Amino acid sequence: MYRTAFLDIPPLTRAGGTVRLPGSKSISNRVLLLAALCDGETVIEDLLDSDDTRVMLDALVALGCGLQRLGPTTVRVRGLGGRLAVREARLFLGNAGTAMRPLTAALAVLTAQQGGRFELSGVPRMHERPIGDLVDALVELGARVQPLGQPGYPPLAVGGEPTSLRLDTPVRVRGDVSSQFLTALLLALPLAAAQRPITIEVLGELISKPYIEITLRLLERFGVTVQRAGWSRFVIPAGARYTTPGRIHVESDASSASYFIATGAIAATDAPVTIEGLGLASIQGDIRFVEAAQAMGAHIDGEANRLHVRRGAWPLRAIDLDCNHIPDAAMTLAVMALYADGPSTLRHIGSWRVKETDRIAAMATELRKFGASVEEGPDWLRVHPLPHDGSGWRAAAIHTYDDHRMAMCASLAAFNPARQPVRILDPQCVGKTFPDYFETLWTVTQADPARIPVLCIDGPTASGKGTLAAAVAERLGYHVLDSGALYRLVGLAAERAGIATDEAALADPAVVARLAALAERLPVRFGDGRIWLDGDDVTQAVRSEAAGMAASRVSALPAVRAALLALQRGFRRLPGLVADGRDMGTVVFPDAPLKVFLTASAATRAQRRYEQLISRGEPANIDSLLADLEARDARDRARAAAPLKPAEDALLLDNSALSVDETVQTVLSWWQRRQPFGD
Repeated sequence: MYRTAFLDIPPLTRAGGTVRLPGSKSISNRVLLLAALCDGETVIEDLLDSDDTRVMLDALVALGCGLQRLGPTTVRVRGLGGRLAVREARLFLGNAGTAMRPLTAALAVLTAQQGGRFELSGVPRMHERPIGDLVDALVELGARVQPLGQPGYPPLAVGGEPTSLRLDTPVRVRGDVSSQFLTALLLALPLAAAQRPITIEVLGELISKPYIEITLRLLERFGVTVQRAGWSRFVIPAGARYTTPGRIHVESDASSASYFIATGAIAATDAPVTIEGLGLASIQGDIRFVEAAQAMGAHIDGEANRLHVRRGAWPLRAIDLDCNHIPDAAMTLAVMALYADGPSTLRHIGSWRVKETDRIAAMATELRKFGASVEEGPDWLRVHPLPHDGSGWRAAAIHTYDDHRMAMCASLAAFNPARQPVRILDPQCVGKTFPDYFETLWTVTQADPARIPVLCIDGPTASGKGTLAAAVAERLGYHVLDSGALYRLVGLAAERAGIATDEAALADPAVVARLAALAERLPVRFGDGRIWLDGDDVTQAVRSEAAGMAASRVSALPAVRAALLALQRGFRRLPGLVADGRDMGTVVFPDAPLKVFLTASAATRAQRRYEQLISRGEPANIDSLLADLEARDARDRARAAAPLKPAEDALLLDNSALSVDETVQTVLSWWQRRQPFGD
């Protein structure tokens, strides 16, 4: 997951490939709570690993529920059997409505029967999301729920001394604000239905009915079958009791699938975008996004557990759609509408106003940044498309409002015909439901290589190129290429293969040919600050002085440099690259939009290298280091193949008197000035 302040997405041109999506948030948190409330143990497979499920898991642990991780997405839950293991706790639930609402209801029912007091809170936005209608229903039932701040909103205090619940009359709850209020009651009230049936009546039009369908089907999996009369009356039978299904699988998230369905509809012109783990028979209501995408012209084939999506009609067809059945996924349609043949209207989306942000206002505001004309009403949004010749499209920095769906939807605008980049502010907000969203998007999208940004940092030995490149790449969310490490790796691989790299050996053309062949197929991988050679972590081995000297010698060989050229250019991948070395800007990436030539005096560089070696416990002599650096500089400047020198358009940066942070900030400020988003 990107933890950067912003993420710049270069213009995307094509799509195709296969993705497997994370588990459904809606199913994951419902199943976790059901498993916690029932007797026995439940193994949950393909559980979503996200911010929302983590706060639910933390809350269940705080409540005394037994949890055991069996794998990255598999957990064993030992249920409480409807009995409180602790009688007091403070639960922090982030911005997870699927945790806050059901836990409020469940704890209200349990504390009414057994006593206890619990405080439930979240992030500031959670304290702006209404819960008053659920609280009113619980209070009418006889439970104790009190606001700790503004009435009708979290944080809440739940419980007190045991009290009698009023179960002889129907429990009434509004259905036109959030379906999560009804879901919360449906999950909680079986805990009180041992002696008599319990009736829930919905006041007003129930929105987001498919999410209630998910709740009802999961209740059945845990042994409780609810009778209903339409969508206005639900009856929990007397004697209802939760029982574990033993093992339960979480479907891939249909809401998350909408972004990849849209990607296929917009840009899969050659091969389809294939989505695994989700089929047309999904229990999730958002699977009906498929119908909306087809109405806009997407070509979609479905199997039991797989979808294949291609572009069909182009431009996409405008729609006028009642989106009550797909409230979350409908956000994706708003961005698809930018590519349509006329204005598209999304209706009955009033629930957007009480989500992670006011999504109607947010979507209208952010789509206008791209140049679109957008109209909004209390529960509708109309989006006018932008010209298909690219005119009118603007590069935009999209504010995400700490809303995961705003970030994921906005990424689809990177397919714009004007070939403008898109900046996503606070990209880590996708961690709420899909932490690896952007990394997954890169696997099925392509961009023209020349459009993938590269920032080159060249300079002499020990100038701090590697440190600077790694820091800048981390701040931008880009890949990093340490070209110096590649030459060191050639030397290391040569040593492992028994190929000498001293000056006498390198005078032999046969040795040089073997080194070039070795470089051409160098099995190298960079990631998380580590370097792997043929699967072995060689991060420390390539930093030795011996490896550095070998790198200096082999890097002077034209055959080796030519062999590594294609390998180095292959590191230019979405969303961008920071490349450091001695000829990144002159030879490898001459079209890079920013080239920095970093230097410092030889004395300063020798002192830095001396301190590095001493800190690692290695022997060092500063006079010898200075002599070696000066000799290496002379050799690198004089070599025939790509001599060490700044590119003609490089910016020179002497960091002799600068700290690492000051150097990083200087380069980032230069980079920002060359972007179309402003400061």
